[in-house]
Amino acid sequence: MRRLLAVFCLLALTPSLAAQSPAGPGAKSRPVAKAAGPAANTAAIPGVIKDLPVRKVVLYKNGVGYFEHAGAVSGNQRVAIDFTSSQLNDVLQSLTALDSKDGKIGTVSYSSTSPIEQQLKTLALGLKDYPATVAVYQAIRGQRVEVTGAGAPLTGRLVNVEFRKETDKNGQTSEDHYFLIVATDSGALRTAELTDSVSVRMLDPSLEKQFANYLEIVASAQNQQLRRLTLEDRGAGERQLLVSYISEVPVWKSTYRIVFPQTGTSNVGGSAIVQGWAVVDNTVGTDWDSVQLSLVAGAPQSFIQPLSQPLYTRRPEIPIATEEQITPQTHEAAELQTMNGGLLAPQAMAMGKAQAIMAGPASGFGVAGMEGVGSGSGGGIGSGSGNGYGPGTGGGAGGGLYHVAGGVVRPTDAIQEGDVFTNAFDDFFEYALATPVTVHKNESAMVPILQQELPAEHVTLWSDKEQTPLRAVWLENKSKLTLDAGSFSIFESGEFAGEGLLDPIHPGEKRLLSYAADQAVKVHRGGYMDTRTLHHIAMHEGVLVEQTSEVSESTYTVTNAADEARTVIVEHARHGNAELDSEPKPAETTATAYRFREAVDPHQSEDLHVGEKAMLNEKIRITPDNTDWSEFLVTTSKYTPELEEKLRPLIDAETALNDLTRRIGENLEKQKTLAADEGRDRDNLTALKGNDAAKRFVEELNRAEDEIEAARKEQAGLEKDRDAARAHLEIVIAALSFDTDLSVVTQSSEYGDRAPRR
Repeated sequence: MRRLLAVFCLLALTPSLAAQSPAGPGAKSRPVAKAAGPAANTAAIPGVIKDLPVRKVVLYKNGVGYFEHAGAVSGNQRVAIDFTSSQLNDVLQSLTALDSKDGKIGTVSYSSTSPIEQQLKTLALGLKDYPATVAVYQAIRGQRVEVTGAGAPLTGRLVNVEFRKETDKNGQTSEDHYFLIVATDSGALRTAELTDSVSVRMLDPSLEKQFANYLEIVASAQNQQLRRLTLEDRGAGERQLLVSYISEVPVWKSTYRIVFPQTGTSNVGGSAIVQGWAVVDNTVGTDWDSVQLSLVAGAPQSFIQPLSQPLYTRRPEIPIATEEQITPQTHEAAELQTMNGGLLAPQAMAMGKAQAIMAGPASGFGVAGMEGVGSGSGGGIGSGSGNGYGPGTGGGAGGGLYHVAGGVVRPTDAIQEGDVFTNAFDDFFEYALATPVTVHKNESAMVPILQQELPAEHVTLWSDKEQTPLRAVWLENKSKLTLDAGSFSIFESGEFAGEGLLDPIHPGEKRLLSYAADQAVKVHRGGYMDTRTLHHIAMHEGVLVEQTSEVSESTYTVTNAADEARTVIVEHARHGNAELDSEPKPAETTATAYRFREAVDPHQSEDLHVGEKAMLNEKIRITPDNTDWSEFLVTTSKYTPELEEKLRPLIDAETALNDLTRRIGENLEKQKTLAADEGRDRDNLTALKGNDAAKRFVEELNRAEDEIEAARKEQAGLEKDRDAARAHLEIVIAALSFDTDLSVVTQSSEYGDRAPRR
């Protein structure tokens, strides 16, 4: 394959005999919006093209940006904006142009070209983009070539290129051998192996031109990275032109610096300077010179449609019918029944239908255009009038479905005093920089979005989720800005101390930000106790209700081996609907945890006791069909003599029913065993028929039949007793009704260093 690539490079160096335009074959300007109507200015547009600078940029977190270009125009003016190829689809989908006075927006054109696949179809070579080397030689089969470097030069027509496996003297098979077969001018067939030294030259000038065209198309398709959009604005006098659109851009990023004063790290109730930066990248085709920059932490819905790419629909290829020919025949026409009962020939019937359609009520369709032309009546879509960029008016009898609209234009925010201010809308928040920003194309920049002293406290954070204690900052956002999600770095005593990530922090929120491991603090979770207490039990209409409290107690031992005091935040996981049942109260509560603050002096330890109490209600339906609660009822009855007295009839009735159910099951198993024994006796008796030993099996068979009969009678009696016991249990359940208050510990469990998993 290495040799094939070398030969392909030689072919690629074939001199071009046909110069192409820089935009590639087929390049042309395609209008996407035209002004029309009698009010349009027909004066010629001057050839001078004016650049329209960017004045406002709004970047979003979903990878799109909103751009405003603004500038003065005079008379009939052409303005240009440069885009990258990747931007153009978004621009065509969202472009809006507004003239401040009575100007009319004319044609918007941009450099365009057919897709490379469509352009290559115009060539007779039949080569695709990125062809294999073999495909190149197959495309020039039958053409005259000159082959040099493989001995004596060969001149003739290329017959084929074939692949051969060859085996060397060591028995190794090589798959890297390709051979050209050439029919020389003398009529002989010659073969030349393609090697690094072999050169193939096309001798037909028309073939050379086709191959040069192929290379030009490939080159132009790869070089079209910059696209220029030109907009015509027709009018009189000095005016302001505003052009806006959205475009794909890199996502802007947030990063923060939290700088503490050089006064130690135990700044309880202290503060720190929080500095926020936004990293923005200008990868569009235009410089941002002194633009008003806004950064929106939100992701409005956006998508891409390939509007800038000429699309070709696929048409079905219908084969020509070649069915078997038959002898022509004629058939007489049938008579058709008309509405009034008469008869009508088929030809007259068809004519009548056509005339009815043509003579029906007239209807018009008025389509609103850039100049508001068009009118409609009846089922018309509507009429519109406007100046090509503002909203038009819908009309038309029957109601118009839409009217002229130039799109939604975001008004420019007023610049206020101060460094950054925010605007909140929907679920987004925006940083608007009052100071103009300059970022040239293909450059990136960091722009400041915050610098303010905020309350910040050094703490150590420990959690069951993360056993290693972490150094953290308890930061309170008292600024008017929402801190967007991003990274942060901590600086203490003039040096770097760690870094981490933060989620969005809204004004007024307080957030823990961890940034390093605290090797001086150890947190040990000691004894864990779980106690369940029964407070109330009641039964009505067969439903037993228990009201129980569950108290969970944990003890944490916090040890500080540092030379300065530590404020340790212990995160205790919340469990269901349990409520705290101990002191102290948590400093903060989250959706999943309680956060307790524990101050620990240098080289000291402190214990933290946390208790939780949950009230549980459990309902049990007692029925004759479900007697699995017998053991539970027996245990419950032992809590107090009063409960035992009330539950004893129920326990006895359930016990009796369970006993009969058990005996019935045992009897059924006994019958199965007796039936199996009887079957064996019958088989033995049949085998020993006429033998004296058969008498013994006759006796055993009679005895087995007697036992089976007795078991069946017992079964019938047991089932009768079970039905009676079941009826008695139903009566007991219906009659049993009580409410009892008590305070009995039903479960007390103590664990070691770790609490059980819930």
